[in-house]
Parts: sequence; C-alpha cells; structure tokens
Amino acid sequence: MRPHPEHHDSRAVAALLAPDILDLLEADPSSVAAETEDMHPADLADLAEQLPAGAVPQFLAAMPAARAASVLEYLDEDVRSTLLEAMSPEQAAQLIARMTPDDRADTLDEIDEEHAEDIVEALPTAMRAETERLLEYKSDSAGGLMTTQFVSVPDSDTVEVALNNVREMARAGGREAMNTVYAVDATGTLTGVLSLRELLAAPEGARVTDVAWPEVRHVHPTADREEVARVTQEYDLVAVPVVDDDNRMLGVVTVDDVIDAMQEEQTEDVQKLGGMEALDEPYMQMSIIGMLKKRAGWLSILMVSEMFTTSALQYFDGELQKLPVLTLFIPLVMSSGGNSGSQATSLVTRAMALKEVQLRDWWRVMMRELPTGITLGAALGAIGFVRVIVWQKLHLYDYGQHGVPYMLVALNTFCSLVGIVMFGSLAGSMLPFVLRRLGFDPASASAPFVATLVDVTGLIIYFSVALVILGKYMG
Repeated sequence: MRPHPEHHDSRAVAALLAPDILDLLEADPSSVAAETEDMHPADLADLAEQLPAGAVPQFLAAMPAARAASVLEYLDEDVRSTLLEAMSPEQAAQLIARMTPDDRADTLDEIDEEHAEDIVEALPTAMRAETERLLEYKSDSAGGLMTTQFVSVPDSDTVEVALNNVREMARAGGREAMNTVYAVDATGTLTGVLSLRELLAAPEGARVTDVAWPEVRHVHPTADREEVARVTQEYDLVAVPVVDDDNRMLGVVTVDDVIDAMQEEQTEDVQKLGGMEALDEPYMQMSIIGMLKKRAGWLSILMVSEMFTTSALQYFDGELQKLPVLTLFIPLVMSSGGNSGSQATSLVTRAMALKEVQLRDWWRVMMRELPTGITLGAALGAIGFVRVIVWQKLHLYDYGQHGVPYMLVALNTFCSLVGIVMFGSLAGSMLPFVLRRLGFDPASASAPFVATLVDVTGLIIYFSVALVILGKYMG
C-alpha cells in the first residue's frame, strides 16, 4: 500500500519537533506529556522514531502508562522490539499490559522468544492466561488476529439492562467495535448480533433475543486471514466474531486488523509473483544478507530451469545452421509466450485468493483460456506476420538470402505465435491449480517461473512448426 501523503507530512513534522522534545527530556521531562497531549499516538510514534534510540524509553516514561502503551502500538516493529528487549521483563510487562489483547500478542510474537516468555510471566494472572491463549494461534489466522475485548450481553436480558451493561463497558474503556453488540446465552454460545443503534431503537421491555439477528456470520479461530477478509467484505462487517467448535464466542477480528492483514497478504503475493520468497521485514529495513537469502534461491532455480532452454536450442542447432533466419524471431516468440503465461497465472491466482475460483473449476478455466489463448495468439501472430512483410517490402532485411520465401517465414511466425501463446495461457492458468492441489501457495506460480516454463516449450513449438512449414529448406 502506498503511504498516504499526510503520513509523509507527519514524519516531516516529527523530525522538526524531535530536537525540542530532546531538550524537554533533558530540562523538564514532566512537561513532555502536557506538550504532546493533543497529538495522536501514531504521530507520537513517528516522533519517537526520530529520537535517538536511547531517548525513546525516557520519552515513553514521561507519559502516562496508557498513553505510552498506545504509542507503543504504532511504533515500527523493529524499534518496538529493540525497545522491549532492552527493558526488564517487569518494565516491559507494565507497558504491554495496557495494550489491547491482539496487539499485545502480536508484539510479543515479534520479540525474542525467551524474553517474551519472561514478559508473559510478569503479567497479571488473568491477563497472562489470555495472552498465552492468543499466542497459541498462528499470527495469520483468525485466532491470531482477534481481540478478546468485545461487547456481549446475555440474550435473556431486557434491552434496558443490556444498554446499562454496554454503557458500563464504554465507561470502563478497552473495548473494540463498540457499535456491534453480540448476544450470548448462559454458556457463552453466540446466539445473535445487533448494532448499538438497533439496541437503542428497540421497544421498551423487549428482550435482546427478540431484537438480535440470529444469523451471525462468524469464523473459526483456525481460519486464515483471507477467509476473514472475504467474510468481512461479503457481508460489510466492521467486526467478525470468532467462535469455537461449540459456537462459543472467543473474540472478534476488527476491520482495521483485517486491512492490515490483507495488506501483508497482498505484499507477500506480489513478492512471490516477482519470483522470490516473501520478505519478513519492510524492504528498507531488510539486511543485504537477508535480501540475498530471499532472492538467490528462486533466481538459482530459475537459472537452472533456463538451462533447459539452452538444451532446446542445442537440440535444434542443426536447423538453425541450415536456416539462420529462424534466429531472428526467437526473442519475439519466447517473450510473447512468457507474457501470456504471466497474465494467466496472475489472473487465476488473484481469482483464487478472492474465492472466485475453486479447485473444481479448473476445467471451466481451461475452457476459457483455450479460446482466449488462440485469439490472443492470432492477434500477436498477425502483428508478427505484418512485421515480416513490412521489413521485406522496405528492404530492411532480405529473407531470400537464406533461400526461403519471406511469405513462408511470415506464416511460420504467425502459426508459432498462435501455438505458443495458447500454450502459455493454458500453462499459466493451470499451474496455480496444480500448486493448490499439492498444498502450496498458488502465488508461488510466479510470473518468472511460468515464463521459464513457456520459454522451453515455446522453443519446441517454434521449431516444430518450422519443420512443418520450412522443412524442405532445412534439408
């Protein structure tokens, strides 16, 4: 996601304020809280990142604990991890205890495992149990994204009692998605949902179970973030309830966490489509060694794959020596096939991510890509055909010097492109299905990988067509 221009402005302002804050920390630390009370925690996080590393703990210590915890949530992951790992477990626990449960678990998941365990041990008993439960889930699952601070009321309560309960929760603070109220029975089972507006508008004396919507869209804690995002988008939800196998309410995933999760998911997919492993850190924070590890493996695999292209050229070396004119169009046909394959794999991979395409739809996708590939191949082939004719007419290249009519060269180019683009479209669209069936991420069907596959088969198709059309000139 491209940063919003206002974010750049806030960082520029933070850079200007940093010297003043450093002066305050040295002269009168107690005044820092008052001087920054009108600033949003995200802006304060930008300001903290502009300070020397040694001044950040002092900066946070100068604020009320709740305010400092809010700033901590917005800090860059590396800055936050470094800061917490430099603190004693007791000091870190005091800050982390004031974070929302989901952010607390995410923060602990980022730092050194041994130090994280010490911090968890320093948390209050109830909070420790809650945090340990959240840390059991994978970070990219619904359980790893959810917060346990949601608004729920007994479904047997009257709307007046329920409103009083919601009012008390709001005053106590710490709840997320206050506009959504969940109805639960005595066992904690989710029985309905209603908005705060619907609760306010409900008839006096009515019970919650009478006004709540019984059909509640929910997810299991093991559901991946793509599934959570799909439910959020499809039903226009601001929060998705997470329930266990017995439909008991465990937590909710709020829309802001869904947006963050999908940004990470899309970033990973784009990086994989580029022919590399997904980065664990932002690009500018990734070490050179770490970057090499992420990129070198796939580049090596692709290079080895391209060796098959060399083998194909060697196999048809005799035909090339007899008819060197074929060499002119190798780059053209190879790039066209690779490009068509890259298009197809990108379209199908994205359709899979959006649940528009399932594994069982492979046949339907093939039946769409077959005529599409033929049509695209014919269009590109026509361009190649015209190119050969125009070059001959303008005398920019004399195909006759090789003893072959230029019309046959043009026909060979046309037919080859039809076959290669058709194959590229089919291969690119089917590879994500194969990878998904084998349990791999379809995004691994990266454009470079498909292009490499089509390069090899494209050469075989090109020379096979040439043997049919121009065979007598190769004798």
